[in-house]
Amino acid sequence: MSASGRQALRQGAAFVLAGELLLAIMGAIIKHLAPEMPNAVLVFLRNALGLAILLPILLVRTGPAGLKTRHLRFHLMRAVIGVSAMYCYFFSLEKLVLTEAILLKLTAPFFIPIIALLWLGESTSRAAWLTIAAGFAGVLVILDPTAAGFQDYLFVAAGLLGALLGATAKVTIRRMGVTEPSARIVFYFGLFGTMVTAPAAIAGWQTPTPTQWLWLIALAACATLAQMLITTAYRIAPAGRIGQFTYSSVLFAALLGWLFWSEPFTLEQALGCALIVGAGLVNTRLRR
Repeated sequence: MSASGRQALRQGAAFVLAGELLLAIMGAIIKHLAPEMPNAVLVFLRNALGLAILLPILLVRTGPAGLKTRHLRFHLMRAVIGVSAMYCYFFSLEKLVLTEAILLKLTAPFFIPIIALLWLGESTSRAAWLTIAAGFAGVLVILDPTAAGFQDYLFVAAGLLGALLGATAKVTIRRMGVTEPSARIVFYFGLFGTMVTAPAAIAGWQTPTPTQWLWLIALAACATLAQMLITTAYRIAPAGRIGQFTYSSVLFAALLGWLFWSEPFTLEQALGCALIVGAGLVNTRLRR
């Protein structure tokens, strides 16, 4: 690898790590706000404030012409599925340990081959199926059927459903066969996400307090900056070489959960983490 290639790899890895740290912080903010605010209002304001932050940046970088698209139906479909995943993720964060919620979100890559097989007819190797089985075994370890109550199952199911919907959104992009710049995809996700979530937010509206507004702005800023960092990382460095750094979010989540909620990192979580992250890393190498 050339010196410029190594430099790009280091920068890409640093951007992914920074982006995942911001996403873990975003998850912690959601967990803090979820008991105080309706889920529908929280999801709406995350999209609306994120759009308010992103739109001026895009207009300066690309101008109005950069927002033109011929694929509004594709963007709307992706936004509806992605927002549904967001509802599930935010709901799971209300009660689950932060590390567990992040780990469940990281099962999304294991759903992609299943959806691609059923929807697109794409084949998957036996080794990939083994990694998928190992990943879901990790979920069972985290779930701990001997100890979990009905409420725990409900929030775990929400986390898994969110991962499934997130994977479906990614397969939707491939199914539509549309090539759009990342910035445009992010913009239309924010635009349609705001529009789709507005009715439910209005129906159950609760005006945030001044302190909550500050948390919400920080939430939107973390989400927007994380998207930009991770998008840039995958633009300048090979996905197969930096994808494994995505799993750093587990470490960040464990640290934040311990600092702010005194959440212990249990043996079950450690075993589940080893299975999910290990299977994800092997799956990344297989795709590469």
